[in-house]
Amino acid sequence: MPNQPNIYLDNNATTRIDERVLEAMLPYFTDLYANSTSQHIAGLTVNEAVENAAWQTAGLINADAEEIIFTSGATEAINLAIKGLVNQDRKHIITLVTEHKAVLETCDFMKSNGFEISYLPVNPDGLLDLNLLNESITDKTLVFIAMLSNNETGVIQNVSEISEILKSKNVLFMCDATQAVGKITVDVKTLGIDLLTLSAHKFYGPKGIGALYVSAKARLKLLPQISGGGQQRKLRSGTLNVPGIIGLGKASEIALNELERNKKNIKILRDKLENSLLQFEGSFVNGNVENRIYNTSNICFPCVNSEKLIMALGNILVSNGASCSSVTSEASHVLKAMGLSDEKALSSIRFSLGRFNTLEEIDIAVEKVLDLAKKLKV
Repeated sequence: MPNQPNIYLDNNATTRIDERVLEAMLPYFTDLYANSTSQHIAGLTVNEAVENAAWQTAGLINADAEEIIFTSGATEAINLAIKGLVNQDRKHIITLVTEHKAVLETCDFMKSNGFEISYLPVNPDGLLDLNLLNESITDKTLVFIAMLSNNETGVIQNVSEISEILKSKNVLFMCDATQAVGKITVDVKTLGIDLLTLSAHKFYGPKGIGALYVSAKARLKLLPQISGGGQQRKLRSGTLNVPGIIGLGKASEIALNELERNKKNIKILRDKLENSLLQFEGSFVNGNVENRIYNTSNICFPCVNSEKLIMALGNILVSNGASCSSVTSEASHVLKAMGLSDEKALSSIRFSLGRFNTLEEIDIAVEKVLDLAKKLKV
């Protein structure tokens, strides 16, 4: 029997690059290869393209081009945003226990550098109790850090309400929007965000390129973490990854233009997948089903080992947690923080859909998942 094509339902881990993005990038590997900081005509031409990509990226989140710092991805952007605050007088950071490891590990680093870190719990549906946030802020609190959309459950925090609380207390708001940018409308001005991280490969751009949005207020407090030639307004030195930046810009432009169409089409597929899989006896969705992003469904199949199910699915590609930690057998820290037992957390699978998925793929996936889950149930 010939190998069957993959049915890729792991788009929160990474996405396939859009052919239009790849086409925009290719000339910058060959003909337009000059260093963007060189002062000759070739360098100036490339620099103009980089500036245009900065505008495209900024436009996706309603920022200004001067507020965008290109990085190697969201993890570097997170490190710059948090570690860059190390010399501030206020030494208190608040975050959530359900944050990505890039945030949690960096906060641990800050703790070793004299900061107090408050890790707030979440409700069983994955949402933060805003009263708890309000009570946790002190006169030493410098920044609050939270995802916009959780990478495992898709739960969307009440960012507008959070921002109002932080603004009234003069506390910076850092938002890890890696799973939201390019999928839903993200407006840093309306949402009152001071620092925001994003990564191109989460919305059909290339790997190895991301960005940090830095508001004027936050920029006054931020120290660079990479020293050198002083590129990017001295906040992130180093020769720019021009092909990657061009790819991020193009992916941002496409995402902005096709946001509503993608939302409509992908939600239809996600809902069909989810409603069909919930036929499995005792199954349920992890996280708030109203406040979540439209492409993600995290489902618990009780008494079914998720690792065994993932292996048995073969060409149907899904995950049982964050892509950075799903190679381990440990239960998801996100699901455990929401009150799930180890057993139920280890029986949960994340399905994350993208613009290249089809109705036919969903039908095939549903049939195979249900069949194998029944066989693997203990």
